[in-house]
Amino acid sequence: MTRLRPASELRSILHRIDGLGYKAYKEIEGRYELEGFLLSIDHVQGDPFAEPSGVRLFVPERTAQFPERLWANRSCRIGLADFLTRAVAETLRRAATRVRGSRTSGLILIDAPGQEVLERTSVIVHKGDLEVRLKVGLPAAGRTVLGKAAAEILLGQLPELIERALRYRAHAPSEVERHVAANEDQDFLREKLKELGLVAFVANGSLLPRRSGVDDRPMPRERAVLFQSPPSMEVEIELPHAGPVRGMGIPSGVTLIVGGGYHGKSTLLRAIERGVYNHIPGDGRELVVTDPTAVKIRAEDGRRIEKVNISPFIGRLPFGKDTRSFSTDDASGSTSQAANIIEALEVGARVLLMDEDTCATNFMIRDHRMQELVAKEKEPITPFLDKVRQLYGELGVSTILAIGGSGEYFDVADRVIMMDEYRPRDVTAQAKAIAAKYKAERKAEGGERFGEITPRRPLPESINPSKGKRDVKLKAADRDEILFGAEEIDLSAVEQIVSRSQTRAIGHALVALKTRYLNGRRTLLEALEALERDLDREGLDLLTPYPVGDLARPRRYEIAAAINRLRTLEVLA
Repeated sequence: MTRLRPASELRSILHRIDGLGYKAYKEIEGRYELEGFLLSIDHVQGDPFAEPSGVRLFVPERTAQFPERLWANRSCRIGLADFLTRAVAETLRRAATRVRGSRTSGLILIDAPGQEVLERTSVIVHKGDLEVRLKVGLPAAGRTVLGKAAAEILLGQLPELIERALRYRAHAPSEVERHVAANEDQDFLREKLKELGLVAFVANGSLLPRRSGVDDRPMPRERAVLFQSPPSMEVEIELPHAGPVRGMGIPSGVTLIVGGGYHGKSTLLRAIERGVYNHIPGDGRELVVTDPTAVKIRAEDGRRIEKVNISPFIGRLPFGKDTRSFSTDDASGSTSQAANIIEALEVGARVLLMDEDTCATNFMIRDHRMQELVAKEKEPITPFLDKVRQLYGELGVSTILAIGGSGEYFDVADRVIMMDEYRPRDVTAQAKAIAAKYKAERKAEGGERFGEITPRRPLPESINPSKGKRDVKLKAADRDEILFGAEEIDLSAVEQIVSRSQTRAIGHALVALKTRYLNGRRTLLEALEALERDLDREGLDLLTPYPVGDLARPRRYEIAAAINRLRTLEVLA
């Protein structure tokens, strides 16, 4: 354990190195006891143009004084940590103080969240104690230390930050309670779905539309249509804090979301897609929850596929190519969508979400006329239409499909919801009547059974994060791209990654899988389940050799998606 030094020593060092070369800052690394908290300067940047220095604040319960009910269980702790991360980010934004100097001089940063509430490393609640992880740009003029300015930041602004953001008395108690209670209610509601035979729930009064395609905040209420369940689908659920809430329960099985263009089909589906995560109070979707195993499926031309058994959907290809262990470096729309489904099922998905706008048409439907022209023996693709009931009947996997172009799916649907000017209507009876009146002329091509899901065993040596002299070269270039060793992993079609911090954690998870969980004998599912158990027990710090503040917890499905898109991946099937 590093020696705990007094604050006076830190001030003395900073005054002494004032005006020296930037590397003199290395002397301040260590732990210091300040009034009411500990300051840990973990890593000092090499120069003012590098990534800011890593700093942690340890605020004990006696200083923070948040009541025990706010950190009584895991759900509460994640909710409280999220509230405090936002409070710190907002306090820093309002202060907006920056010492003049080079590049990042004077900046204090925290990994600010979006609309979702995720387990993060920015703030960690240990019982009532707080650990806050920041980036601090140590001030410089050129490459010359501004020691007195650094003292003002570390010994002045950081204590002030604790007073304004990290003490219970700094907040309206009702605001903290509301944030934590909302998180706990959402976790409770999601856990309740299976017991109720539901795969999703959308509360009455929810505000689903977003401001724009690049702004995930809610559309202003005066411009939005608030959600109201059809009476036939309305259920009531008693929540621990909010009490009874009513809304639309989507039962397990096959559900269609239909309607004209721009009437809200995709908006509802996107809200359901994001319902695997909790949302902050005021987001509009804080009572929209979905089965935690739900995975959004789409076509993805050009992706790599490694030994996936896509034979339930794709039969023998021209020139005798076997699809029971299918590989390609350049998948078509149909083969990529088939692989995306099988890969999701392989790691435990129980709900598939699809929007016809991003699906391969020839994968979704083959009509009577095309069947007449192209004989089945010449068509290797079995359309999803002929497999969706088998998926549910044999595997217990539900599907929610937004579709506006084919009524053939009426025959296989358990429930049909029509969006009409953003208002849902239960039109199941009408859809079934139409299906009975206009009998399908096409022949079913799905066979007797769905087919086999073949577990695969990734070879750890094919997951290589090294580049040049570095054993691990890893960067989340954006929310949808990981630079992994010499490879680029394209995650642009993995739609349920909501934060770059998740992407960063996925990259680290791949390294952990390679070094600790995969051995050539474990299946991908077994390795991911072992990783999840350890993350539940040890937290996200498991993924990195030293504490960082910019990770958010990903689901196993997105970690699997990244592995499957790594172009060097090799597996035993």
